[in-house]
Amino acid sequence: MSQTPRLNELGEFLKARRAELSPRAVGLPDRAGPRRVAGLRREEVAQLVAISTDYYTRMEQGRMVPSAPVLQAVADALHLDEDQRRYLFGLAGKETTKPRRRALQKVQPQLRRVLEDLTNTPAIVMGRRMDVIAWNPLAAALITDFGAVPEKQRNYVRILFTDPAMRTLYADWKSVARTAVAQLRMEAAKYPDDPRLTTLVGELSVQDTDFRQWWAAHHVATLSVGTKVLHHPIAGELSLDWDTLTASTDPDQQLVVWTAEVGSPTHDGLRILASWAARRSPSDAPSHP
Repeated sequence: MSQTPRLNELGEFLKARRAELSPRAVGLPDRAGPRRVAGLRREEVAQLVAISTDYYTRMEQGRMVPSAPVLQAVADALHLDEDQRRYLFGLAGKETTKPRRRALQKVQPQLRRVLEDLTNTPAIVMGRRMDVIAWNPLAAALITDFGAVPEKQRNYVRILFTDPAMRTLYADWKSVARTAVAQLRMEAAKYPDDPRLTTLVGELSVQDTDFRQWWAAHHVATLSVGTKVLHHPIAGELSLDWDTLTASTDPDQQLVVWTAEVGSPTHDGLRILASWAARRSPSDAPSHP
């Protein structure tokens, strides 16, 4: 049975726990200069949890009962152990819950076959939270060598914001990145208790001002169709149409392809890039992780 919320005690508990943590301990930059409070600031915890500073402040002031997913995210951000988590949930009058660990996504066989057959068309497979879970050699040549990115960081949005090459590859990087943030928010709506997604949003919010502002704007978008212009160092300027196909056996897997009209300069550029990619070793451009 749930207990009666003891919100003042909950607030004091949160204050004590964040006072014990340094920014470096949670992966935040430790800016020079004196800090007015011990440990983490309220706004730093809010960024890690991907909630507003006002929301977190009201939690610490005992003026609201947070939801179970928010409590879980706060517990993760403050590095609470199991006993501390149970205590936190008890103070909030909630049952202790932990997000269900979802099985590692594996590329659907049908998508894998399509991906491998697309020798002259760049294509990737996106999974939950816009993770890149498979790609063909031409996509690696067009966008980035996904195989060189650690698996846990192989996320399309993360790559857009953390790889400096993306800002010159895309002619209108801001438009592309803003749309990707809106698409990621749709993912967050589907999986509000996903700790990896919460961590991703928290990290990018701290690291990038644009991401933080666009995330706070609450715009949403779905993966569908569109056009992107790329300035590629080998193939030159490419105006590519992109489309999305969803796997019927797993709606969380989507095949994204980039195409160009036959005979167009972009189509010729893709053929040049495909020829270049074919001469690379398999380890340079794997067809899937």
